[in-house]
Amino acid sequence: MKSKFLWMVLAGTITLSGCYSHPTNAGRDGSATNLTVGKVQGEIKIGMPGSDVAAILGSPNIVTTDEKRREVWIYDKVSSNRVDTRNSFGGGIIILGGSTRQAESTSTQKTLTIIIKFDEEKKVRDFAYNYTQF
Repeated sequence: MKSKFLWMVLAGTITLSGCYSHPTNAGRDGSATNLTVGKVQGEIKIGMPGSDVAAILGSPNIVTTDEKRREVWIYDKVSSNRVDTRNSFGGGIIILGGSTRQAESTSTQKTLTIIIKFDEEKKVRDFAYNYTQF
C-alpha cells in the first residue's frame, strides 16, 4: 500500500513540475524586469544606434515620432509591492480562552519612465527618465 502511495506522489510531482513555466526574457542581460535608472545612466549614450538601445533595454512600450518625424521610444514600467503581516496568539484553559490577532499591510508603488529620442540616422540624440516611489 505504501509503495502505491509513493508512486502516486511521484507521478503527481512529475506532472505538476511540467506545468512550471519560466518568465519571458528580453534585453541583453536576460530580463525586461531589470529596467533601472542605473542601467539608463550607465549604458545609454548619445550617438548610440537604436539596435544597441533595444539590446540593452528591450522593446519599448511606445514608439512615436516628434514634430520632425524622428523616432521617440518610451519605456514605461510600473511595479507594486504589497506585504501583509499577521501576528496571532491563542491559548486556552478549559473554562477561559483568549486570542489576539493583528494584521498589517504595507504597499509601495514604483514607476519608471524612460524617453529616448533619435536623430534622422536612428542614433540617440537625447534621453530622459523619471523615477518615482511612493
